[in-house]
Order: sequence, then structure tokens, then C-alpha cells
Amino acid sequence: MTSKEIRANFLDFFKEKSHKIVPSAPIVIKDDPTLMFTNAGMNQFKEFFLGNSVIKNPRIADTQKCLRVSGKHNDLEEVGKDTYHHTMFEMLGNWSFGDYFKEEAINWAWEFLTEVCKIDKNSIYVSVFEGSLDSDKLEMDMEAFNLWKSIVPEDRIIRGDKKDNFWEMGEQGPCGPSSEIHVDIRSKEEKEKIDGASLVNKDHPEVVEIWNLVFIQYNRKANGTLEPLPEKHVDTGMGFERLCMVLQGVQSNYDTDIFTPLIREIETITNTTYGKNEETDIAIRVIADHIRAVAFSIADGQLPSNTGAGYVIRRILRRAIRYGFTFLDTKNPFMFRLVNALVASMVEAFPELKEQRNLIENVIREEEHSFLRTLEQGLLLLDGIIDSTTGDTVNGKKAFELYDTYGFPIDLTALILSEKGLKLDQSGFELAMKEQKARSKAASEVSKDDWTVLMEDAQQEFVGYDFLEAQVKLVKYRKVVSKKEGSLFQLVFNLTPFYPEGGGQVGDKGYLEVPNGDVVYILDTKKENNEIIHFSKNLPKHPNEVLRAVVDKKQRERTARNHTATHLLHQALREVLGNHVEQKGSAVHSKYLRFDFSHFAKMTIEQLRDVENFVNMRIDEQLSLEEQRAIPMQKALQEGAMALFGEKYGDAVRTIRFGQSIELCGGTHVHNTTDIWHFKIVSEGAIAAGIRRIEAITSDAVKDFYHENNRKLDEIRDLFKGTKDPVKAVENLQEENAKLKKDVEGLLRLKAKNLQTSLIHKIEEINGVQFLAQKVDLNASGIKDLAFEMGKDRNNLFLLFATEEDGKVLLSCYISKELVGLRDLNAGQIVRELGKYIEGSGGGQPFFATAGGKNPGGIPLALEKAKEYLK
Repeated sequence: MTSKEIRANFLDFFKEKSHKIVPSAPIVIKDDPTLMFTNAGMNQFKEFFLGNSVIKNPRIADTQKCLRVSGKHNDLEEVGKDTYHHTMFEMLGNWSFGDYFKEEAINWAWEFLTEVCKIDKNSIYVSVFEGSLDSDKLEMDMEAFNLWKSIVPEDRIIRGDKKDNFWEMGEQGPCGPSSEIHVDIRSKEEKEKIDGASLVNKDHPEVVEIWNLVFIQYNRKANGTLEPLPEKHVDTGMGFERLCMVLQGVQSNYDTDIFTPLIREIETITNTTYGKNEETDIAIRVIADHIRAVAFSIADGQLPSNTGAGYVIRRILRRAIRYGFTFLDTKNPFMFRLVNALVASMVEAFPELKEQRNLIENVIREEEHSFLRTLEQGLLLLDGIIDSTTGDTVNGKKAFELYDTYGFPIDLTALILSEKGLKLDQSGFELAMKEQKARSKAASEVSKDDWTVLMEDAQQEFVGYDFLEAQVKLVKYRKVVSKKEGSLFQLVFNLTPFYPEGGGQVGDKGYLEVPNGDVVYILDTKKENNEIIHFSKNLPKHPNEVLRAVVDKKQRERTARNHTATHLLHQALREVLGNHVEQKGSAVHSKYLRFDFSHFAKMTIEQLRDVENFVNMRIDEQLSLEEQRAIPMQKALQEGAMALFGEKYGDAVRTIRFGQSIELCGGTHVHNTTDIWHFKIVSEGAIAAGIRRIEAITSDAVKDFYHENNRKLDEIRDLFKGTKDPVKAVENLQEENAKLKKDVEGLLRLKAKNLQTSLIHKIEEINGVQFLAQKVDLNASGIKDLAFEMGKDRNNLFLLFATEEDGKVLLSCYISKELVGLRDLNAGQIVRELGKYIEGSGGGQPFFATAGGKNPGGIPLALEKAKEYLK
């Protein structure tokens, strides 16, 4: 059975059981502050478990793309070392929201595995929660035990503790016992030797968990106690890759048809063979796994970066590149060449891969180039660390700095050290890593009290599209404490005019007013699990009274102008550059807007001017807002509305139209484009391969921009004694400067020529090599010209020049090319080593290299030490 057939069979089975089949949510999460990535099938349904949304479909099934880089068995550095754990994986799941419970979940799971998939019943083991003796004092899940007992022999029912058989969403929230299903795929002979029950949850590669049935029946409160939920839910998750391994009769996830096309492509590109060498096999598994995680994340809109989710993606990609570099001898970009094979095998289930193929390839290729340069730089820095090491052990803290600051892999550091007969202080490295993690955890740690509920309210209403103030009632509140923000209160109202951060737009600010005139300031507004959360430093003194909620009108209006401008900008870019342009991100603030888009080249001045003019023409046309709320998604798309990749849309959507611009959008906008006043681009540049970023301003910010520019222009006029044509005056100055620069260069060349005559007489011979180490009064360009001029007629010359200017030191080393090969000398290595005397570093080619430093006092010693390379 192929993986495509297995996926289809699962969805068809639950469709027949009256489940609504829903698409996978994006792998990148944008509206949940507690998560960066979808790490389980239930993430997109949290709002239903928490009771924050009305349940329209009590039965749901899907296949969800997930990403995990931490937690049980999912530490990033371990993935690839076994054959059944992954970063990116598919989770097949079925859910019940207050509908069926344990009996149906267990019976249907058994029916699907044994009747549809035809798995041998005698190879299946199940587990149930055994209860706990801790403060929860939970009894054994006898209901699940008895249901399984009617299906399988009792000796194949394993009793599991909380670690394996009690699922919790987090420190607070819905939770409950679970029942795992394991399959023993060992040979008959192995089964006869050791009972499969003894290998369940023991990390045996052929006795694996494939399905977890979670029965959500409790709520964990902030004080740690449990309370029964009013409605009980089912949340199941089955590892798609593991199921394919079982049904395709192979011993490894990587031997299924999910991975074999990728592995064959890696073998071809790297000229290696999978299955012959353990180190090679691990590297190939790492690459095959990581290309999936990176490609799916980029397709869903998350680019590699140095912060947040982007940093995780960069780490995953760099780990794969590093394994290729170290174990498969790939010294050039190669990962991007795997994208075609990935798209071909996954496009049917995930068409976004095909739609975003060019972007995925370009981003990965550029990241590979960048990291290979980082590896090269890291090798130079590691040389410096080795040179400064006394003894045979390299300081673990220094190795950690190389890892943490420059991204240089620690295992590569250890490998290079072992090749040089050195050891790594592993405990020092691990201590530095532990300290850094502790600092990071402390900085991001947040404690949350339980919600204090003042009134029951089925669903919160947002009225901010029509009103900037409203009479509201406080439904619930809680206190949250973090190191970054200190103590804050989170407030939820029955209705609110405050727009929560989302779709790139910042959340509203404003205030609450109570009848006695007291004011509570709203500092920010966000959305979490489908609830609009308002942040304040303090609570209203009379929380049960009707409150007047007022949005900061000035900030909202400025933000709305910028949001509408992003829509017009998107339209303008597609008009000027072409329909290949797609939005890849945005940030809409009250003071400015930022718009990221796909495009392959830097925009010209003419193109930027055309885009500006296009937007400003739409502003001058005084286009009115045409808004449609809660229209069917399909109808919106048929009308031409643009949907963004990586965004999750419901069945009903909101469309925003200004003239020919129509987009799906939940943000706030102007009523007429004339409210924007004027649009001005302030910058355009690349943020990744194939991704450009425009920053722009509107309305008041444009007025301030022109006012500041006029002020600077007046200052320039004053510098040119009130010239009427400052442009012409600057051009004349540039011409004069170029002429003077040319004259200076001529004088420096003459100076160098004269200096050459005197220096030739100072050359001494050391072991058959003409040697000169001298401090000179020339700039870097002059020194280079002097060195090459002196070496022009000599084939055994070794020069080291030093110069100093304003406390900065430059060492320049020239070695005749013939001498480089004959004496095994390397100018780059020499300046790196001599650079420590001037408190600097550098590098270059074997025949010419430079090093910069900040200690002029070290020049004499550096010049003296140069002789030692010829002794």
C-alpha cells in the first residue's frame, strides 16, 4: 500500500463515520503566543477544547503537518540517529468535541488498523493509564481497560504511568488519560525470544507506538489541581510515517516511499550509497528529514532568520548542511536540488509546495551559500583558538562562543580538534550551554494565574469595525507575570472595540473608564485561542460595573491608513513588476508599514517611482471601501480576492476592496483612500533570496518626512553659501574630490616608488629567502602596490609590512608564489598568527594576506616574530 493510499484510506474511513475532513493548518503558527509551530494535530482546535469557540462540527478528521525540535525523543541533535523520529512529520487524527468518547474512539481505531489496514491483531499492544499516587490521586482508567479487554487478550494491555499515558496541553488547561497503540514488527524468531509487551515504550525501533488516543476529561488549574470538564473530548494522533513503515513491511520510516525518493536523490547528488556506512546513513537521514521541515515552513511563510521561529528553521537547515559538509563531502550548495523530488512525492496532499517551489529553492540556496561562508570563517576562528591553547584541551567556553555567536557546529569543532591531536573540554561546553539556556528560559518565563470568571458569556463580540468605543462588561481576568513585562492583567470583555494584533497589524491601545471617572489604560490587545485579550497594568476598581472601552482614535486611524496602503502597494507591485509578486509578510504600525514580497531582483529607481505613483493615483481617485463580512470563502475567491499562503481561513471570510484591489483581510481600513493623504517609500531591499522588503509611510509621517528633508536641504544650501542649485553644487564637489583623490593616489605611488628604493637595501637573506619586515607610512592600497612591485622581479621574497593610523594597525604579508609551494608557507595563516600581537585577526590568500588590529604597541614584536617562519 503506497503512502498516498494509506492517507486516503484514513480520511475516507472517518468520513464514513460522519467526520468533516478539514485541511491541514499551516505548520507555522501566527496567532498563538505559546507556540511557534504546529507540534500536534490538536493545535488548530485548542479554542474548542478551551470552550472559546462555538463547535460547528463535533466530529473532525485530518492529516496535519507538524514540526517538533524539542521534547521527548525530539531533541534536534538526536533526529537522524534512529530510524523513527523526525522534525517534520504528518499526524493523522480524528477528534470529537463533546460528541463520542472512549468506546467509539477505541473501537474505530481497532477497526481501521485491523480491517482496513489488515495489521496482524497478534502484533498489536495497547496501553491504558494506571492511575497515580501523587497529589492528583487519579484512579486507573478502568473504562478504557475494559473496552480493550473485550478486544485483545489482557496480557497485551500495558498499564502506563503519567509520563506515557496522561496527556496535558501545558501547565494549565484541558488534559486527560490516553491509550496508546503499539505494533510489533519484529521477525517471528525475535518475537519468540522476547515478549513484545516488555519492549513497549522502551525505544525499540521495531516495537513502535503508532496511535495515541487522548480522552480529554479534566482541566488543570493554575494551582495544580484538576477539575472535571463539563464536556468530554477525544483527540487522537497517529504517526503517518510509522504507519507507512508498518504497512509497507519495512524496518525504518526512511525505507518507506515517503523518504526513498529523497534518499535516492541525495545518493545521486553526493555520490554516496545509503545502507553501507553508519555515519553516511545518519547524514543522509538528517538531510532527508530536514529538507522536509525547511521546505514546508518556507511554503507556509516562515523564512530562516536570527530570531524566533525563523531561527529554528535556520538551525534545522544548517544542521543538514553541516552533516553534508562533514560526512558527505559536500562543499557547495546541494540541499536546494532536493526540492523537486520532495514536491513530486508530496504535491498531491500539499499543493502549496508546488506553488512555492521557486521561493523554497531560492531561499535554501542562499542560506546554503551563507552558511558555507560561515563555516569558512569559523575554521579561521577555530585556528585562532587552537593557537592560543596551552596543553591538549581546548576551553569549552571558547568553543561555545564559536557555536553560539558564529553558528559553528560543536561536533565539527570536536572532529577538527581530534584530527590535530587535541581534546575538547566537553563539560565546559555543556556548562556554558546550560547557563545560556537557563538565562533564556528565565527571560521568557511567564507565570499565569487561573482566570477569575465574573460572568458566563458564550462568545465574545468584536465591534471595532464600526465603533471606537463601547459599553462593555468584564467577563474574566487573570494576572500574568514575566521578566520582560513585569506584572500585567489580561482582561476579556463580552464585546470590544479593540482590534487584536493579527494579519500583520498591531493591536489597539486605549483606556477603560468606570462610572466614577477612574481610568485603566489598555497597553496592548492580542488574540489567544480565539479570545481577544486586553493587557493592562491594573484592574478596574469596580470590575462588575459597566465599563466604557475607548480605543486610541489617533493611533487607530494612522494604522488603518497604513493597512489600506499595504493593499494598494500589493496591487501596485503586481502591476509594475508582474503577477509573480506575492505577499510574504507585513507589519502595519501607526507610524509606518512594512511589506515583504517575492521578487528576484533589486527594484530600480524608475520601478519604485512607478509604484509610488500608482498608489498615490489610487489615493487621488478617492476610492471608497467596499467591505463584505462573513461571505463564503469560495465566493470570495471567485470574485478575485487574494488569499495568502500560510494563513488559516475559515469557511466564511471578510473581503476588503478598493477599486480593483480585493483581498481577504480581517484588519481595519480607511473609509476612503483620500484619508491616506500621501504614500512614500522610504526603503527597499532584500531580506532573503527572492524576497524583498519595502518600508513606507503615509499621512502625518509623510509630512514629517518632507519637513525633515527640507530642513536638511536648507542646511546643505547653507554649507554651499546659499546656492540656488544644491544638486549642481554637490556634483561640482564630487568632481573636485575625485580629482584630488587621483592626485593623492599619484603622490602615494611616487612615495611608494621612492620608498621601494630605500627598502631594497634593507632586504636580508635568511636560509636562502630574501626577507624584509618593516613598518611603513602608507595606506593599505599603497602597501599592496609596494609589495607586488617589489616582488615582480623576485621569486623568493618574504615581506611583512606594518602601518598605523589613528590607533588602528594593519599587517600585510607578501610571499612569492614560488616560495609558497617550495617552503609550504601561507600568508593567510601567518597574519592570523601574528595578528594576536596587535590584538587582531585576518586572513587572505597564501601569497598575500592582511590582518587588522588595535594594539600599535605589538608591531615591533610581530615584525620580529616574522623571522621565525624562515628558520
